Amino acid sequence: MNILRPFHRRNLLAAAALVAAASLPTALATPAPAAPSLKGTEITLMRFFGSCEAKYGRTTDARQASGECGIVTALVNRFNATNPDGIVVKTQVTEWGPYYDQLNARLVAKDAPTLSVMHESLLGDYVRRKLVLPLDEGLRAEGVDVADFTEHAHRGVTVAGQTYALPFDTWSWLWHINLNLMRKAGLVQADGKPLLPRNPDELLAQAQRFKQATGKPYFAWAVANETVAHTRTFLTLVYQQGGQLFGADGRSISVSGPEARTAFALMKRLYDEGHIKRNADYGGANRAWLNGEAGTIVVGTWTIDQFMAEAEKADSPLHKGYHVLPFPQLYAKPALFADGHAWVLMRHGNQDERQRRAAFKLLKFLYDNDVAWARTGHLPTSRAQAASPAFTSLPFRDGLLSITRNGQGLPPEVPVQRTVENLIGEEITNLIIAGKPLEQVITSIEKRVNVALRKARR
Repeated sequence: MNILRPFHRRNLLAAAALVAAASLPTALATPAPAAPSLKGTEITLMRFFGSCEAKYGRTTDARQASGECGIVTALVNRFNATNPDGIVVKTQVTEWGPYYDQLNARLVAKDAPTLSVMHESLLGDYVRRKLVLPLDEGLRAEGVDVADFTEHAHRGVTVAGQTYALPFDTWSWLWHINLNLMRKAGLVQADGKPLLPRNPDELLAQAQRFKQATGKPYFAWAVANETVAHTRTFLTLVYQQGGQLFGADGRSISVSGPEARTAFALMKRLYDEGHIKRNADYGGANRAWLNGEAGTIVVGTWTIDQFMAEAEKADSPLHKGYHVLPFPQLYAKPALFADGHAWVLMRHGNQDERQRRAAFKLLKFLYDNDVAWARTGHLPTSRAQAASPAFTSLPFRDGLLSITRNGQGLPPEVPVQRTVENLIGEEITNLIIAGKPLEQVITSIEKRVNVALRKARR
C-alpha cells in the first residue's frame, strides 16, 4: 500500500503561496546589485587622422586646436580629463594608407582595439564578417537618439535595420574656389560669390573663359597616384543624371549606360582641353591651387580649416579670396558623392562589461561634441547640432548643409567598396591621362570590378 498521500493541486498552490510569501520580503528588501564602478577602466581607440602629440598632447579645449588631428586629440584629452567615471582612453594612431591592413592584421591576431574609426563605405564588409557589434541598445542607454542622425549619417551606419556605428561626420566632394582668380575672369557675381556653371556646356564655357583671362587651368585635382579622386567626381556626375551602376544585389556593375558614358566624356574633355592641371598628385594639386596656379580645386571637406588659414595670410594668392561650395549641380538631380567617418565597437575588442560600458560613455561624449569636430570642415551627423548656431555660424557651413541630404555613396549592398572605387579610378586615369580608348576602359572596369564583387565574402 502506498503510504504517501496524494499531492493534490490544492496542496501545490498552498505550497507555492508559502514560498512566495517567504521570499517576498527578502526581494523587496534587497536592492538590485549596483553596476561595477568604471573607475580606472582602460579602453583603446584606434584611428587615423595623423599624430600630433607634440603640439596637442596636453590640449583639452578643442577650440584651441585645428585640423583633424588636433581636434580629435583635444577631444579625447578632454574626455580623459573630465569624465566622472575615471575611464582612461588609450589612443592608437595608425597612418591612413595602411590603416585597414593593420586593423585587419590585428583582428587576425586577436588584438582588436575596443573602438575603431571606420569609413561608412566599409562598414558593411565588417558587419558581414561579424567583426563589429550592433550599438542600438548601448546608445539608447546613454541617451543617444538615432532619430537625430542626419539622413546621410543614418544611411551610412544602418545595416539590415540595425545601427552598427556611431556616425562622426559626413564628408564630401567640394569646389574650393580662388575668388581672386575668378574675378579676373569675370566669374564673380555682384554679391561676391562665384558664378557657378549650371550644366556641362556652361562649365566648359567658363573653363575656356578662365583660361583665356588668366592663362591657367580652371581645375586642379589629383590625377596621378590617387585613384579615388577620379571615382568621386565620376560618381557625382553619374548620380546627378540619376544613373545606376550596380545590380540590385550589389554584385555586378555596368558602366556602359548613357550616364556613365556622359561622365567619362566630360572628364576626358576637361583634361584634353587643358582645364585640369596636368599630372598632379594629391599634394601637387593642393600646392598648385594654394600657389594660385588654378582657379578651383576639387577635394574634400577636410581641407576647409587649412584653406581658411591660408586665406588669412597677406602673401597668399588666396588672401581674402577663398570660397567653398558643394560640387555644383550640372545635371537634373541635386546629388554628389559623400561618405562619412564613424566609430565602431569591435566584437573581439571588449574584454568585459566594464569596457563595453566605458566605450559607450566615450561614444556619447563624441556625439555630444560633434560641432567641435565640424570645425575641421566635416559636417555634423546630429540634426540638432547641424541646426545650432554653433555650427551655422561657422564660415561657409550654411552652404554645405545640403550635403547631409543629397550626399550619396555606393549602394550599401556593394561589398569591398574601397576596392571598387580604386579599380574605377585606375581605369579613369588610363582614359584621361594615358589615352586608353573608352570602350576598352568600360570593358576593363566591368571585368575587374565584377571579379572583385564575385570574390567578396557574403
